Amino acid sequence: MAPLTVHVKHAGKVLDVELDPNQPATVFKDAVYQVTGVPPDRMKVMIKGGVLKDDTDWKKVGPKAGQTFMVIGAAGELPKPPAKPIVFLEDMDDSQLAEALAMPVGLRNLGNTCYMNATVQAMRAIPELQTALTTSAPLSILPKALRDLYSNMSRTSEGVIPTNFLSALRQVVPQFGEVDRSKAGMMAGYAQQDAEECWSQITNSLKEVPGLDASGSSLSSKKFVDQFMMGEMRREYVFLFSPAAAQNWLFANIILPLRLKCEEAPDEPAAVTLEKVLKIECNITITTNYMHTGIMDVGLYTLDRYYVTDGHHIGQALNQKVEKNSPSLGREAVYNQTSRLSRLPTYLTVHMVRFAWRRDVGKKAKIMRKVKFATEFDALDIATDELKGKLTPVSRRLKEIEKERSQRRKVRKRTKATQEASSSTRAKDGDVEMGDAPAPAPDSIDLEDENVYRTRELAELEALVDADAKADYGCSVTGLYDLVAIVTHKGAEADAGHYIGFVKKSVFHGKSSTPSSSEAGSSTPAPAFDEDDEDWYKFDDEKVSIFPKEKLGTIDGGGEDASAYVLLYKSKSLA
Repeated sequence: MAPLTVHVKHAGKVLDVELDPNQPATVFKDAVYQVTGVPPDRMKVMIKGGVLKDDTDWKKVGPKAGQTFMVIGAAGELPKPPAKPIVFLEDMDDSQLAEALAMPVGLRNLGNTCYMNATVQAMRAIPELQTALTTSAPLSILPKALRDLYSNMSRTSEGVIPTNFLSALRQVVPQFGEVDRSKAGMMAGYAQQDAEECWSQITNSLKEVPGLDASGSSLSSKKFVDQFMMGEMRREYVFLFSPAAAQNWLFANIILPLRLKCEEAPDEPAAVTLEKVLKIECNITITTNYMHTGIMDVGLYTLDRYYVTDGHHIGQALNQKVEKNSPSLGREAVYNQTSRLSRLPTYLTVHMVRFAWRRDVGKKAKIMRKVKFATEFDALDIATDELKGKLTPVSRRLKEIEKERSQRRKVRKRTKATQEASSSTRAKDGDVEMGDAPAPAPDSIDLEDENVYRTRELAELEALVDADAKADYGCSVTGLYDLVAIVTHKGAEADAGHYIGFVKKSVFHGKSSTPSSSEAGSSTPAPAFDEDDEDWYKFDDEKVSIFPKEKLGTIDGGGEDASAYVLLYKSKSLA
């Protein structure tokens, strides 16, 4: 059906609004908001037989051109028009295009949707995901909506209204459509939700998206999440106060062998099992100061997913003690549980367990302790001995090469600065006399073109990659990771506050790199992005700004300000 022009009546005024029956009801509500100032989360649009809901099927409503809809709700400030007209990339000249592409766009908050906005922006740090969504068809409702949203975000220089994606998210996961019951009447709106839960739900919805081969083509025989986001691990969840409630919990999707060794019966064979997980957890206790510590150890851990100590909920640790029934003793016994990753994915998610159930107050609370996280993470510490043995040769050599690359960049910058200063001085003095060209700076005499080094280094590193890792496209072949995205939570309450997304600038602009082995002879120049630029983009809903790397320490936690909650690490590239 073609779009219709209808009327809405609000506060005694009749206003014209366009209604597209092919779009969700949320799009119409947003159009009503534009002219009435009534936010969608406090708006009631009356239709025949009741109230227009976000999932209402327009075919059942049967709207007609010129029809009048009654709108009920308290109007706030009307949305301000953009400071300048929206211009699409196709309509820009070269200078406008360069400026627009320098800054990614934000997402409008549609009423307590900062959790969704921050999550979507952080997931944009996975470019392979956008490739998989674009090359795969057909897609289910949420992956399709995510694909369309990312497409819209890449085609405009202004903030995007994620109405369709929000509608799809609430349709697939109804909990995200819950109403805030703490506010009554017309002031009631949608409730704040958990960004980590949103991350997990979106990831789960992507499990059927086909994978990719090394050329970037769709690969129906594999799934994207299995390739790029899943590791292998074994987890045991136990209740301290109710051992009989022991249960195995399939958390989400990394495989890790777990060894359980009974201290009281040393001759009892160790039990080894496997589990899939999509993230690892950093448990925060009164002694946790560093992310690595929170991941590795938590102390006594008994039978079930939640463990309460010092009034806080604790997640899963890699080294811990558990109580379980001993076959040899015929009773409960304490086991040493050691968990390690036997597969590391390209993208590794770390969940900072900041929300916990407080026994003393009987409510969910936020753990605001300051915990330092790493911008570079060596995951070999959490890998099995077998996997560590496979990845160590290439990991060790890559660390050495990165130092060499850093030194070369410093030399080239000093040389460039010296040459520019010399040229500036000659121009200032008006020296036009012909003569010999100035000698190059001593540091740069022996430096070849950077692509020469990169091609040679890539060949050396690829020769060190383990055959099994090379065959498993989508896994980490080094075990070394860079932090590329963060979701933070601001506020003291678990069920309130504000979420903000952070993404490293290099994700959008790319780093200089040598061609892959198949393109070693290419003469294409490397991108102009400065590899020493470690700054970030801060996505506070529609507002996007530069976040200096020096400020990362301010989101470690320690108060009500923004605290790191979900961290996304990307395996270091060999190039």
